[in-house]
This record gives sequence, structure tokens and C-alpha cells, in this order.
Amino acid sequence: MTKKTSTRRTPLQSLANGQVWRMTEAILSVTMVGKLLVHYKLGKPNATRVSNSINSITTIEKYLKEHKAVLV
Repeated sequence: MTKKTSTRRTPLQSLANGQVWRMTEAILSVTMVGKLLVHYKLGKPNATRVSNSINSITTIEKYLKEHKAVLV
């Protein structure tokens, strides 16, 4: 039997307070991270006002992975 080697990708960093994630058309800035929830702001790069949002950590990590976010 031949052994298959899988290519490993670098995993996303865990969310922390003050992080800024850049995507193609939006910027997500993490305000506060709790045990289960994340407080964040999601908006266009040059937006003057952006509303605060709250969601679970797993949902935000999936969103960042789907949109190929890059930590700035």
C-alpha cells in the first residue's frame, strides 16, 4: 500500500482583540472576544460609520475562511 501525504495549509490565527482582517470588498475589525461570542465591526474600507455586531466565534472563523481574509 502506498501512503498518501496531504499538503498542509497554515491554519487561521485565533481571534484576538484589536485584529483587523481584510477581504476583497470589506474589512472586519475585532473589538472584543469572549468565550463564545465575538464583538466586531464589518464594513467597507472607507466607511465613515460602521455598526457593531455580535456573532459566535465559529461563525466568524468560517466567514473569514470562505472570504479568504488576510490579517493586517
